Amino acid sequence: MQKMARIAGLTVAGLMGVTGCASVPPGPKEMTFFVTSVSPGKGGDLGGLEGADRYCQSLAQAAGAGDRTWHAYLSTQAPKLADTNFVNARDRIGTGPWQNAKGDVIARSVDELHSGDNNLTKQTALNEKGQPVNGRTEKPNMHDILTGSRPDGTAFPGAPFPDMTCGNWTKSGADGAAMTGHHDRAGPLDASWAVSWNSAHPTLGCSQEKIRPTGGDGLFYCFAVK
Repeated sequence: MQKMARIAGLTVAGLMGVTGCASVPPGPKEMTFFVTSVSPGKGGDLGGLEGADRYCQSLAQAAGAGDRTWHAYLSTQAPKLADTNFVNARDRIGTGPWQNAKGDVIARSVDELHSGDNNLTKQTALNEKGQPVNGRTEKPNMHDILTGSRPDGTAFPGAPFPDMTCGNWTKSGADGAAMTGHHDRAGPLDASWAVSWNSAHPTLGCSQEKIRPTGGDGLFYCFAVK
């Protein structure tokens, strides 16, 4: 009887040791970056930056990460070329580091995010549920992610420069356009713009129907500011 008790005690101790050494996967509370799993459904009309931020916050809340402040990675344009009334996407996402729902670090800082050293790929650019987002070779293709930004995360100039933000995220018609990036870093050719995560090409218009033909669905990036 004593021998059996001793064996049982050793077994329990062994299991506790294994459990203690096992790595615990990160949960939603540790997530600080995601691609929206679905779009609001109005094409480029996200309700402005405020509406897009609220949407990020609501998806994060549903995933269990609502205790953080979330912002959409989106730039806005000034009305005219000489105006300074614009917003750079890179200036509104905090300082990092950021990681996805599975704990993969996307970038450790704003500068790293906008450099060749970032880790934003098809495998790491997951949605808030920790699921991959369809890429260029999948159907439907959803790799066009709305950003309205240049490669360094800054805004495009205002008029007479063309619209690159769907009227600062308020248009949902055929007119206007929005710059997109490829979350899967894939394009029709191996050029820097084609594999850019944030500045690959503009949409054909601002309606959901005009966003889809080039491979998008009105999705965008969300970052935890703090």
